[in-house]
Amino acid sequence: MRDLARMVLLAIGTASRKLANVGIDSSLLDAELLMASVAGVTREEAITGSIELSDEILYKFETFVARREKREPIAYILGHKEFYSLDFEVTPAVLIPRPETEFVVGAALECIAGKDNARVLDIGTGSGAIAIAIAADAPRAQITAVDISPDALAVASRNARRHRVEDRVTLRRADCFDVLDGGAALGKFDAVVSNPPYLDDAEITALEPDVRDYEPRVALSGGVGGLRVIRKISSGAGAHLETDGELIMEMGLGHAGDVVGIMAHAGLLVLDVINDFAGQMRVARARVRAEWKK
Repeated sequence: MRDLARMVLLAIGTASRKLANVGIDSSLLDAELLMASVAGVTREEAITGSIELSDEILYKFETFVARREKREPIAYILGHKEFYSLDFEVTPAVLIPRPETEFVVGAALECIAGKDNARVLDIGTGSGAIAIAIAADAPRAQITAVDISPDALAVASRNARRHRVEDRVTLRRADCFDVLDGGAALGKFDAVVSNPPYLDDAEITALEPDVRDYEPRVALSGGVGGLRVIRKISSGAGAHLETDGELIMEMGLGHAGDVVGIMAHAGLLVLDVINDFAGQMRVARARVRAEWKK
């Protein structure tokens, strides 16, 4: 048994050094997760070496390590990522969910708390992480999740079925509020939420290769200045919010001042700007100004 554990730890250690050599800070953790995945065990079991190594497992492990050496994100290699305590399928068609986006979910749940049959619109749903997390925690809410990418919508559909909320999460192909699937207009909602693309095009070239070379550009690029999609969502939000409804939107670092100004120009009153885990201003909550309501 000790020899078996030694072989497993040796394989993990060798992989960790390979990953460290290409600049991956989480090299040991990544190697452990990859071993656990190919062996079908937990990370803890992989660390203790309680795996019956086979040629098939070692071959698959080496294949996964080689992919990670090329800086392919580990979430794409493993095929899933945790978000808001739920496990989501992820593919290169969708952005990998980030912890800071959980603040969008929390704000949305606070906004619709106590509202029976609340209606929520998630713009740029990607994997469906925001929409499905809201649906899972608000069992009476009805969510419409839109994305411009048919491939992303296919991933979101599988995730909705996986978490058994497909009856309350309606997927639509749309560019922000503009429907592209030939169906009815989107209507009004108690909350409009989004993690929009908000990186300046020039910023993308400076990103780590894990993001720059693998994650979908359409989910990253906010145009010159990074604010193009934020402007579009803000300008259309008023027509799609119920009385006392809120626009809840993630934003990039250093964007808070610009986003407040954009929202004000669109007739929205910013109620709060929420800091993320690192203390950075990350999520804005806004409501239609009283004098702009029709």
